[in-house]
Amino acid sequence: MLKIENLNQYYKQSHTLRDVNLECKKGRCTCLMGRNGVGKTTLSKVIMGLLNIQSGKIIFDGKDITRLPPSDRASIAIGYVPQGREIFSSLSVRENIQIGILCNRNGIKKAPELIYELFPVLKEMQNRKGGDLSGGQQQQLAIARALCLEPEFLILDEPSEGIQPNIVAQIGGVIDYLTKERGITVLLVEQKLPFARRHGDDFYILDRGSVAACGEMKNLNDGIIKQFLSV
Repeated sequence: MLKIENLNQYYKQSHTLRDVNLECKKGRCTCLMGRNGVGKTTLSKVIMGLLNIQSGKIIFDGKDITRLPPSDRASIAIGYVPQGREIFSSLSVRENIQIGILCNRNGIKKAPELIYELFPVLKEMQNRKGGDLSGGQQQQLAIARALCLEPEFLILDEPSEGIQPNIVAQIGGVIDYLTKERGITVLLVEQKLPFARRHGDDFYILDRGSVAACGEMKNLNDGIIKQFLSV
């Protein structure tokens, strides 16, 4: 579904991503892991076209999208939930969702029923301002807004960060449903190892901007964890 080939990215004089090769297979959840500051969020933004790269390629569904503008990536079925959620706090839940609908690649006019099936609390809170929601509800809203695009590929950057355990569990269930029942490919940027192991099919670990380890989640062993993930 998505392949990254020999990707290099710089921030001023800092070489932030170094010869990164990564593949997200269709209908699977690939976890991007690593300690703070190793380039996980940077890579997410590069995939979305929000940051320029020095060299390398991004291939989506067999097409080179390396130079495609960010505004066009939603139209080719890529959804993005950034770290920190970035909902519109002064707008209502309904208005936040409407913004996602406006970006839908299939021209739908109303929210897919799927989002209210996955997040029924949002239907109850349609008139509440986004800024009045709890952190977990805001995360649900951010994911719902991205799903309004009807994406085939979804990037979730730290969806469990700062959220109460019951909503973390619900979001995990949504990830499982999207990949296993809907065939959506998910790139999950995640620091919490138990959450990643529970819901991820494959893993990539970044260390100082490079891929240090990768494989199926079942092969993420204690040695790799101690070397690249332990604080």
